[in-house]
Amino acid sequence: MSETVISYTTPPQSIAASLSALLGARAQTIKVERGEVTLEVAAADYLAVMQTLRDAPEARFEQLIDLCGMDYSTYGDGRWEGARFAAVVHLLSVGLNQRLRVRVFCPEDDFPLLDSVTSLWSSANWYEREAFDLYGIVFQGHSDLRRLLTDYGFIGHPFRKDFPLSGHVEMRYDAERQRVVYEPVTIEPREVTPRVIREDNYGGLH
Repeated sequence: MSETVISYTTPPQSIAASLSALLGARAQTIKVERGEVTLEVAAADYLAVMQTLRDAPEARFEQLIDLCGMDYSTYGDGRWEGARFAAVVHLLSVGLNQRLRVRVFCPEDDFPLLDSVTSLWSSANWYEREAFDLYGIVFQGHSDLRRLLTDYGFIGHPFRKDFPLSGHVEMRYDAERQRVVYEPVTIEPREVTPRVIREDNYGGLH
């Protein structure tokens, strides 16, 4: 007697079709690649679309499981011609057993600004703080947008592609002044190319 296996996972093409019908022109692009759905929206529509994705019965993305910043300035070996900064959000619908990636670009490169989605998902709090800290993306409406991973005196945003590997300042404890002091970096920046070993049987592997 054969057993019938029932899958409750929504096919990505079905998710894409449902989102297209739900969002209409607010969906700039919807792509299915490697079994995953990516939705791209404009910054002006971002907050409203995210609320729709949370509340609409055919979406019901009740969990925000990740949000990160992106710097596309050197993407494609410098051939990228679009906006520089973006936020990428991963949503999960437990009830419908489906996932979605949402990408939204910041309209301005000099002052990257997006709406905060902390009013929709409290889990976005630290993720948005991290994106602000590392990329300098400002989330409008966030109630406590402070650095999260770097020191309070840190200068710049270390995940930006133009940030120097040595940083801008160095920190040390001064015994005479009995406090931490910040000084200009004394390390000369240099580029190190790792040595790549190419042997057929390296490490005994065949």
